[in-house]
Amino acid sequence: MAAKLKSSIVTAFRMHGMTLKSDASKFLMEALTPVGEVERGDWLDRIIDLVQKQPLTSSMIDRSMVVAAIKECNAHNEESNNLVFNVIDAFSVPNYSYNTHRKKFMLSSTPRSLHADANAKALLFKERYTVLHQRTSRHNLFTPAAPGAIQDQEKKFKLKPVEYLLGSTSKLGDIIVLGMLTQLKEGKYYLEDPTGVVQLDLSKAKFHTGLFTENCFVLAEGWYEDEVFHVNAFGFPPPEPAETTRAYFGNLNFFGGPSDTSVKASSKLKSIENENEDAMIVFLSDVWLDQLTVRQKLHTMFSGFAEVPPIAFVFCGNFISMPYGSHHVKMFQESLMELAVLINEFPNLVESSKFLFVPGAQDPGPGMILPRPQIPNCITEEFRRKVPSAIFTSNPCRIQYCTQEIVVFREDIVNKMCRNCVKFPSSSSEIPANFVKTIVSQAHLCPLPLHVSPTYWSYDNAMQIYPLPDLIVLADKYDAFTIDSVNCICTNTGSFPRSEFGFKVYYPSNKQLEESKIAD
Repeated sequence: MAAKLKSSIVTAFRMHGMTLKSDASKFLMEALTPVGEVERGDWLDRIIDLVQKQPLTSSMIDRSMVVAAIKECNAHNEESNNLVFNVIDAFSVPNYSYNTHRKKFMLSSTPRSLHADANAKALLFKERYTVLHQRTSRHNLFTPAAPGAIQDQEKKFKLKPVEYLLGSTSKLGDIIVLGMLTQLKEGKYYLEDPTGVVQLDLSKAKFHTGLFTENCFVLAEGWYEDEVFHVNAFGFPPPEPAETTRAYFGNLNFFGGPSDTSVKASSKLKSIENENEDAMIVFLSDVWLDQLTVRQKLHTMFSGFAEVPPIAFVFCGNFISMPYGSHHVKMFQESLMELAVLINEFPNLVESSKFLFVPGAQDPGPGMILPRPQIPNCITEEFRRKVPSAIFTSNPCRIQYCTQEIVVFREDIVNKMCRNCVKFPSSSSEIPANFVKTIVSQAHLCPLPLHVSPTYWSYDNAMQIYPLPDLIVLADKYDAFTIDSVNCICTNTGSFPRSEFGFKVYYPSNKQLEESKIAD
């Protein structure tokens, strides 16, 4: 019996190109002996899968690797309710980097800091490019047909690097290049990728849907002659549904949180999500706590939700209506105390709901650089004592509820992108659709030049949205909108005081968004 088990274990690993050391095979035999024969094969497959995901340096597998894989298996099986709702700070988002040789994402071992060196700035754009290049290369339009396969009617394209153009002395026609749009000289646009940079002629370019700004990545189609790339059409890299991404890269937890693997794979969390049909999350922006009218409307809203408490109320800044000044912190603390009194009038909400606070640009804390840390603890300490379920988090932040992944971003970015785009949309009514297309295609919340919207270079991964989440909440003062794009819902809450006290309610069980207003 033992010999048969050992033989099946060794054979299974050999089938995957790995060789077990004697101590590893002995440990696996001890671990799998109590398991029934029917379940043993499934366990072995999962262990091998987890071993393969480790950073292997050779095909020899030792005991420590097997122990780590079994621990991960057990942790996955012992899911508890602490995985139901989690708030992920931007600075704790796992930093995955795409390995072009192994064609898989791996956790980056590069140490990070807020004030990184110049290499981090170059790496920021390289990482964005690499993610979009591998995604575009796998798209149907750019995947070459297999040898001997029946040719379909769809035309296939091939991506070319910039160095392919620079290395040619003759005219090249019908070329498609993926690169970053830059303006190296005043009034002259260039296309840049890791292999080089080429000047663009946009005089005859046709722009597809999107807000094309400097430092965004584009697919440029055209012809090359005399060191100039003459662009006929400009478009964004095609977006990819999250299901397709996970089909290629498995259950890696790109999103962050306590789970070792993606919560999307959890059948237990999915059943909790489906059973709790009344579960909802409320989103508001520009919650000006210093204004009496706003507090009165919040009281009305809390009264309406008192009998059916939401999972969470997500309040986005700015929390004070006045520009930042010397009395700002004191005013903010006093306003928080008044909110605490208001919330404690509804003990059912205090007990059952979370209260999240996402800072805005005018709230106490560091300057305008993204991602923005939470409001300092010394300011919120007294409030958190009175409202224990309060969570002060970063901007942007991530929320995981059961298998749902939600990204919240407080920034007046729509108008900022319109001001900086190369070509403005033909109609202002098209701006929301163009904006959503841009961030989904770029897989980034803020694809603007760094001098327009500064970013901590080492933490740019917190701004990335790849794979796409289920819901992106943009707490922008622009008019409210909701647009569904490749199975990702993008919604803008609008400003609470400026939009007749409007807010959004999200129901995770059926992925429905409800627009609500508090009437006078």
